Amino acid sequence: MDNKKSSAESTIPLFLELLDELRDSIRTVKSKDPAARSSAEILLLYSGVHAILAHRIAHRLHRNGFFFSARAVSQLSRFLTGIEIHPGAKIGKGLFIDHGMGVVIGETTEIGDNCTIYQGVTLGGTGKDIGKRHPTIGDNVMIGAGAKVLGPVKIGSGSKIASNAVVIREVPENSTAVGIPAKVVRRDGIRVYDQMDQCHLPDPVLQELAALKKRIEELEKKRSAPDAKGGE
Repeated sequence: MDNKKSSAESTIPLFLELLDELRDSIRTVKSKDPAARSSAEILLLYSGVHAILAHRIAHRLHRNGFFFSARAVSQLSRFLTGIEIHPGAKIGKGLFIDHGMGVVIGETTEIGDNCTIYQGVTLGGTGKDIGKRHPTIGDNVMIGAGAKVLGPVKIGSGSKIASNAVVIREVPENSTAVGIPAKVVRRDGIRVYDQMDQCHLPDPVLQELAALKKRIEELEKKRSAPDAKGGE
């Protein structure tokens, strides 16, 4: 009787947590996805919502030491949604996974509140790190479709990662990172210019010809100097 009572008590907080998560997810989707028409549609048809709810269960199991059960829930969710979230990942409130197919979130990943992740995103490792080997994402971060954030790097709050970018270095707060490897091109609303203009690269042949011309001029000056002295 006591075992049944304690089991029921441990179930109630999880149920309430899932209920709060569901309400929060529906509010988040409505605010971020103009295609969402009703709460019923979001609840029944949005794979990102299903994946996050499954992760809350898997994470609770993982935290309590039920690693096999946690991974089983995670893999079932992956099969049903196409989104793979390791049970050990720590995810804040208000995460919106839009479309979601092909999203992978590694074990030691940490995600803050009110973030948005699009399809094909990988928050993974490089294979070189031990322990903390996945990214830490701040609050209100947007990660575009196909982007890869690899290793124990930090993405500052309010930042945006462009589609298909590959991030292997820290991104400061309120920044926009693009490219492979990703570089910060905007910070606090101000454009950050690269020292190298990628559209107008210098011509190495012209550079060498200019250096050669300069050297010839220097040699001609040295050669004419003794003649000038001799003429005096």
